[in-house]
Amino acid sequence: MDKIIILDFGSRLTALLGRRVRELGVYSEVIPGTTPLAAIVPGGPNRPDSKGDMVRGIIFSGSPESVNSKNGPVPDQKIYDCGLPILGICYGIQRITADHGGQVAAMPQREEGRVEVKGKFPAPADPVFDREKVGRFFTGFDNYSLDQIKKGAVRGAGASANGVCAAGEWSFISYMAHGDKVERIPKGFRQYAESVSGCPSVIVHETKPIIGLQFHPEAAGCDRGLEILAGFVFGVCQSAPGWTMEQYVNEICSSLAKKVGKEPVLLLISGGVDSTVTGALLLKALNPDQVHLMYMDTGLMRKDETKSVKETLERLGARHLHILNCENEFLAALKGAVDPEAKRKIIGDLYITIQERETARIGLPETTFMAQGTIYPDIIESGRAELNGALVKSHHNVGSPLVDAKRRAGRVVEPLEKLYKDEVRILGSFLGLGKDVIGRHPFPGPGLGVRILGEVTKEKCDILREADAIFINELKKRKAKSGKFLYDEIWQAFAVLLPIKSVGVEGSKRVYTHVLALRAINSTDAMTAEVYPFETKDLLEISRLITANVKEIGRVAYDISNKPPATIEWE
Repeated sequence: MDKIIILDFGSRLTALLGRRVRELGVYSEVIPGTTPLAAIVPGGPNRPDSKGDMVRGIIFSGSPESVNSKNGPVPDQKIYDCGLPILGICYGIQRITADHGGQVAAMPQREEGRVEVKGKFPAPADPVFDREKVGRFFTGFDNYSLDQIKKGAVRGAGASANGVCAAGEWSFISYMAHGDKVERIPKGFRQYAESVSGCPSVIVHETKPIIGLQFHPEAAGCDRGLEILAGFVFGVCQSAPGWTMEQYVNEICSSLAKKVGKEPVLLLISGGVDSTVTGALLLKALNPDQVHLMYMDTGLMRKDETKSVKETLERLGARHLHILNCENEFLAALKGAVDPEAKRKIIGDLYITIQERETARIGLPETTFMAQGTIYPDIIESGRAELNGALVKSHHNVGSPLVDAKRRAGRVVEPLEKLYKDEVRILGSFLGLGKDVIGRHPFPGPGLGVRILGEVTKEKCDILREADAIFINELKKRKAKSGKFLYDEIWQAFAVLLPIKSVGVEGSKRVYTHVLALRAINSTDAMTAEVYPFETKDLLEISRLITANVKEIGRVAYDISNKPPATIEWE
């Protein structure tokens, strides 16, 4: 099977980059950026490895570091002369520039987010046309469909006689995230595009299949990003698609069986998409008698959540299902806590404490593995050290000290840790889970504990539970202009109880009641998100329903902040 190697220099988007390549149907493998060439292609370039896989190309990821810093990771320099195609993204283009004698300098102001890029297709006399494979990279910037690029069917009005793009100008909206830029292009390279600020955005070596991009084609905010990657993967690398979800499931099942052996596995399951898909995967990969599913009603759950979760897990065929009522313990532990990080860690630690207690009570041995529904954005935002991530927020199943201790002991399995949310949904569908499960909006592990700003109390949980249920139920009833129900058109929606009260009127008297914020966003990978543009009529009617039915709430606001700069959750 053909594969693309991604050298990880620490970008928050590296796993997304790997996922985009797999989305094209080509296997990708993410490895440390400093991996020696001999380890990347043990048998040498253009030779299959021990598994029979053939490396067709190498991609350099982005990085939070600067190539001018002593901490900037450096690839094995032999890679440049191995003959394999190379695509450098963001830090990657800067790394290629610095390693070939060019100059990289700090920008007076960072380029962030969606930025226009303008360029020209190579002219027919350009040296890249002497290397048709490299020339085909530019089909990704043209108007060809993804299917056409995959099949190499790119001849026609927009193509030259060689089947690559004809000369001409083009522009598109890219996704940028960099503070350095290529100041001087190295000898032997040509520039084909620049951003509106004049930053070189596409460079290509004149004689080697080495290409640099200053923008991130893997990001959801980049126009034609997947087509641009396809131009490299299929046009330059000549990769053949052969990667499927079935292969991924087989690989994960084999890995789980090998690591766990015959030991029992305990999954703390919330009933959300991630943990439910994890449960289904464990039941497929292992003997169901090994798998114990433990659900804790923390008092921080959505309305009627426990009933729904129990029904779903029973349908999965779980033989060991443990339903625990822990509301009093969680609320007692959270009493007085207002800092978001402190609340997350209290919740995470208590999950493990109760799990350890209940594990002993039901007679599971100390060798029991702990499974978690951790997905890649959880790991990245929690700043896991081995991925060079910066802390955005501690996820209850990643940043907790007790979870870390379990992980260091090698007793944690996280089969979804390389997947993004939409991939998890695809996996769930492959495993036979219904739309009522895989179509659910994401729900954080700490539950309402991070949707109640400030101290968490039972009264606040009850108020938020009712308001959130009204919001979600209305989204399931109302249709968008597309004809779809709003719930199905929105990626995630929820309500947040703010730590303030606002003046209002009840009958003829003045009252102070809680303020509620509604949030609805669309995203593909949870790394970026855009606010859903509700019709005003829907927001007005939903607001009226909430204030009429939840007397403790007198004011409703709608959060219109994208990610970045905001995060999806408020805490």
